[in-house]
Amino acid sequence: MMMDRRRFLSNAGAAALLLSAAPSLARSRARHFGVQLFSIPKMLEQDFAKAIGFLAKLGYREVETYGPYTFSDPTQIAHWKRITPELGFSGSGFFGKTLAEARTILKANGISVPSMHTDLLTLQGRMGPLAEAAHQLGATYVTLPSIPADHRQTLDDYRRTADIFNQVGADAIKHGVKFAYHNHGYGLKPVDGQVPLELLLKATDPTKVFLELDLYWTVAGGADPIDLLRRHSGRYKMIHLKDMKEIHHFEGDGGTPDQWIKMFPYMTYLGDGAIDLPAVLAMAETSGVEHYFVEQDTVADPETALRNSAGYLLKQGFK
Repeated sequence: MMMDRRRFLSNAGAAALLLSAAPSLARSRARHFGVQLFSIPKMLEQDFAKAIGFLAKLGYREVETYGPYTFSDPTQIAHWKRITPELGFSGSGFFGKTLAEARTILKANGISVPSMHTDLLTLQGRMGPLAEAAHQLGATYVTLPSIPADHRQTLDDYRRTADIFNQVGADAIKHGVKFAYHNHGYGLKPVDGQVPLELLLKATDPTKVFLELDLYWTVAGGADPIDLLRRHSGRYKMIHLKDMKEIHHFEGDGGTPDQWIKMFPYMTYLGDGAIDLPAVLAMAETSGVEHYFVEQDTVADPETALRNSAGYLLKQGFK
């Protein structure tokens, strides 16, 4: 009897072995790779069309946008204006373009938009205009990039957040889109004997709440991305890809900006670090991941990082 494929890929070693036997699992079907636009905000702010053309020339065929958008919750728009002086850029959404203009530029470069990052208030109160924008762009997923700090201080907070996620997920489906949650490095270590992320996943409806795995922050939080993909097969629809020069973990729970800042120096382009990317990509393939987004936030030279990351994925059989 043939061994069950999922069981065979139950650990990183088995996944790596599979890749060595078949040099590119990715070639089993044509897969495009994309990029989270937060990787090049300054380029997009300076010249949106030129930046999108740059991505297309490197081989990127998908992008994931980030908010706020003109239709986002006013509170989130105001918050963004307050923090942008510290970021060194202010662009977001469609960077001053109308949705129609942005769509035309993306289409001209052969780039699609499977997912839109947005905030919790917009997901809760402005799903209508968010879903309408998603439909116009052809996006499937409306994705929460992080849980607000006041929604993740205790296990009870995570239980309440799970209820919110179920409500948002149901509303998203009514509007013809799907809700996804993108994890950061918090919620991965046990609290009173329970892992908050596992509590959240157990308490949410897998038909209404989907997932986007951030590879870097998952590793930084001390969790095993391959194990998460395997155990929650079918729920992870997207993945953020970035590498880590040396494996490092948060000193604490990964829930505060000062801990994130300490991890930024270890971030690097794909293939330049210590994460077992072939094993991760193999498990992502078998567990049902649909979209692969390179994310190179905070790197010193994003153009080089995106070029090298694209080259790595092309060698892995992506197209």
